[in-house]
Amino acid sequence: MNKRFYAILANTLAASLTNNCVWFALTFWLYLETKSVVATSVMAGIYLGTVAVSGFFLGSLVDHNRKKTAMMVSSLGSLAAYLFALILYNATPATVFSNPSSPALWVFILLGLMGAIAGNIRTIALSTLVTILIDEAERDKANGLVGTANGVSFLVASLFSGLIIGFLGISWMLIIALILTGLAIFHLWTISIPEPKAIDTHTETNHLDIRGTLKSVQQIPGLLALIFFNTFNNFLGGVFMSLMDAYGLSLVSVQVWGFLWGFLSLGFIVGGIVVARKGLGAKPLRTLFLANIVMWTVCVFFTIQASIVLLAIGMFVYLCLIPVVEAAEQTIIQKLISPERQGRVFGFAQSVEQAASPITAFIIGPIAQLIFIPFMTTGAGVQLIGSWFGTGSARGLALLFTVTGLIGLIITVIAMRSKAYGILSEKYQTLAKQEAVVE
Repeated sequence: MNKRFYAILANTLAASLTNNCVWFALTFWLYLETKSVVATSVMAGIYLGTVAVSGFFLGSLVDHNRKKTAMMVSSLGSLAAYLFALILYNATPATVFSNPSSPALWVFILLGLMGAIAGNIRTIALSTLVTILIDEAERDKANGLVGTANGVSFLVASLFSGLIIGFLGISWMLIIALILTGLAIFHLWTISIPEPKAIDTHTETNHLDIRGTLKSVQQIPGLLALIFFNTFNNFLGGVFMSLMDAYGLSLVSVQVWGFLWGFLSLGFIVGGIVVARKGLGAKPLRTLFLANIVMWTVCVFFTIQASIVLLAIGMFVYLCLIPVVEAAEQTIIQKLISPERQGRVFGFAQSVEQAASPITAFIIGPIAQLIFIPFMTTGAGVQLIGSWFGTGSARGLALLFTVTGLIGLIITVIAMRSKAYGILSEKYQTLAKQEAVVE
């Protein structure tokens, strides 16, 4: 792997670290200010909904522009959003932000989220740069390095966002974000990113090209099925994104929760390093399914008792496997889709896969508040399983996690045995053999 790729990866790590810090900090801050599970679930829904809607546009932006230009636009967008958020926060009385129905609160949240979401342009651009800069035999390992970088970002962000919110406040978080984003912009400006002549950024009109993107996906049998499988997983994953902070904060303080997430994020790094060194094997699709089986099995049991130790062990295993799943999907798309359309396909996958999560995020807060929490506090669940499972609001959230894990496990086993995924795996193996003969 060349030095240029490492420089781009380091720059993207800095930008991702900043955006993740803001995302974590906003989540912690919103819950502590409002004490509302519904507010945090709505925030997660807004974030995921915007990611889903923007994927097509961002993918086209990456394909129709130089990758460096797209990444620069990403950072400049984040810089502007964080600056406006800081101005709004300092101009608004602090008491306004304790009201979950306050318009000023949600404008502030939206500005912070827009800054973080602008970073998704980099995510798509980096995946296409792996294809451009890395030989095919090394791409799964390069994707593992990308997963490792994401893990480092997640670790540092979760650690420092909790500390910053606990000791300094959201205003200092935004100031730090502005400084780091500015440094990332300056460093990116110094990096040269050559692109092959085959990737012509001017041969097509600058539009979303949804029809062409769908045609590219449909030409690969089973690829659309893989995207829909990950979509369903994200539908279930929205439960954890919306409620995990509320559950964790019911067990420990925000400072401890931030430190714990910092440690657990080592799982991202461990999983990414394993992929970077060992690769995904000859059958990345099979590796993806096996990883999902382990992940959902863990989700069945990691909240079965009110134990921060059990939660930490389960989450660590879960986070170790996320880079494996992501690298497998990226490797499959990089092999099966031509480079000039990869940005749109990655953007399409992002849009479709994230489309379900906002639905979950918007509805799961009320479901937890109106069904699962009452079930384990004053409802039938107290008598049915309360003696060993535990009772109270937090145990209602825990039961919801267990049910989600069971559903995910069942769906994964069914999908792994389906015809569509057999066809996709065969297509991947055929192309791999053909390329091996050519070499």
